[in-house]
Parts: sequence; structure tokens; C-alpha cells
Amino acid sequence: MKEEKIATRQSYGEILAKLGEKNREIVVLDADLSSATKTNIFAKQFPERFKNVGIAEQNLMGVAAGLATYGKIPYVSTFAAFAAGRAYDQIRSSICYPKLNVKICATHAGVTVGEDGATHQMLEDLSLMRSLPNIQVFSPSDDTQTKWLIEEISKNQEPTYVRLGRLATPIIYDKKQKFEIGKGVQHGEGTDATIFATGVTVEQSLKAQEELEKENIHVRVIDMFTIKPIDKEMIIKCAKETKKLITVEDHSIIGGLGSSVCEVLAEEYPAKVVRMGIKDRFGKSGKAEQLLKYFKIDSRAIVEKIKSIL
Repeated sequence: MKEEKIATRQSYGEILAKLGEKNREIVVLDADLSSATKTNIFAKQFPERFKNVGIAEQNLMGVAAGLATYGKIPYVSTFAAFAAGRAYDQIRSSICYPKLNVKICATHAGVTVGEDGATHQMLEDLSLMRSLPNIQVFSPSDDTQTKWLIEEISKNQEPTYVRLGRLATPIIYDKKQKFEIGKGVQHGEGTDATIFATGVTVEQSLKAQEELEKENIHVRVIDMFTIKPIDKEMIIKCAKETKKLITVEDHSIIGGLGSSVCEVLAEEYPAKVVRMGIKDRFGKSGKAEQLLKYFKIDSRAIVEKIKSIL
């Protein structure tokens, strides 16, 4: 990992502006949070293709759906709590049911929102979004992966939900890294355990991997940036090749990455999975790093959990 840190919401704003230069069908909509979601970068370059609908998230999704019916490619942004939560009905009925080409890029997800507190710390968005038919769901882990993903989804016609973070995290991948929708990225060949991680917890898992190596414990980390469609082959492969399996996410353990992995294994290759995440409760206010530690999804907690189950 590089020392340079950048939040995935910033990566989103930067690549969105570059995409706007390439494709005039791309339009961007926001709900009065463009400075936080970083869609203001696109707005400055292409004001005629940017719309601020105000604090009206349900209308935001409805307008995006309408634009999609006219062949536009709407990228829609607000905080995850408002996108997946307040506008769920509109996403369900106006975007997913007619299968419209709308890209919902929600920022400020998870407890790493920090001081904004429990109301803004969306811990259920992956669960809500992946349960909807016709939608792809993503949670990228760094700048490189986010920029690749935001451009890649512009090439298909699928309703899409992308979970983006507020916290600046290290750059994990170089520009030559190959990604594929629906495929996890494996780090290491360790057979003592597999850590399935997504979003901000990929960094924490890689740190834990380094610490465990010092104690002669060899684990592999799988970056599951695609939540739906989930990489079934990778999950089954790791269940067969490693002794223990854990999932780590800045999300509720109900319905997110952990549930996705367990669902695959229950049907295909029964194995025990330890789920690390927010355990059926709301978040709380605090600095992002403190909250990762408090909710036991930081690198130290991962190390301790791996050692306790081996």
C-alpha cells in the first residue's frame, strides 16, 4: 500500500469529471451535498449537465429515472443514509423495476462517517440494495479501484449502487491492476485463514495480514468489491483451501458481505464463517479511526480474531 491517502468519494468526483469529457450522455444529479459527495468537480466543468434537486432525495431518484428513459446516463449522489434509506421506494419502483440505467453513487457510508453520528452512519445499505432485483452493488476499496469501477459501469445498462467512503484510505492498487465485475481480488496465498473484506476494511485486513505473517500465521485477503453479483467461485475455492473463514465489513453483519458469503457456502460448500462487522446496532459519534477500534473492525481486532479461532 502507498502512503498517499485519498477518500473514495474524492476519487469518484475526479473520474466523473473525466468521464464527462468523453461521454456527453453522462449527467450528474445531487441533493444539495455536492461539496461533500465531490460531484461539484463535475458541476464546475459541465454546469449544463449538472442538476441540484435540493434536499429532496426521492425526487432525485425520480428525475434520474426520467432522464434514463431519454437515453441519458445519470450518476446520482447523496449520502448513503439518504440514497438507500430515504429514497428506497423510488429506487425499487422507478429504477430497478423498469431496469433503468441509473448509477447511484452513495457517499458517507458506514461508521467511518465519524462525527456525523448514528443517523448518518448507514449500516444497512448493502443489505437493502442487494435484495433488490436487477441491480449491481459495489463497495470499492481504494482510489484506483474506484476510478476503474466508475468508468466501467458507464459502459453497461444496469441499475447500479456504488458505496463510497468519507475516510481517506491508502492506495492499494497500481494502475496496471486488472479488475473484473463479479470477481474478488486475492492478496496472498495463505492457507491458515481467509479474510473476506470490502471497502475501508480491505486496508485493515491487509494490515492484519502483515502482522500475522510476523507470527508465522499465513492468511489471504480477498477484496470483495463486488457485493452483487458475488464471486461464488472465489468463496468456494477459499473455503476448500483454507482452515478458517472470516468476513470484515463497515456495515451490519446482517445482510451485507458476511451474509452474502454465508449464503453461498450454505448452498454450495457448508463451512463455518466468523462475521466481523456492526452487530445489530446503530453507530455512534466519534473519529473514524476510534470507531473502527470501538466496533472491532480494525486491524488489531482482525489479528486477535484470527488468532482466537485458529
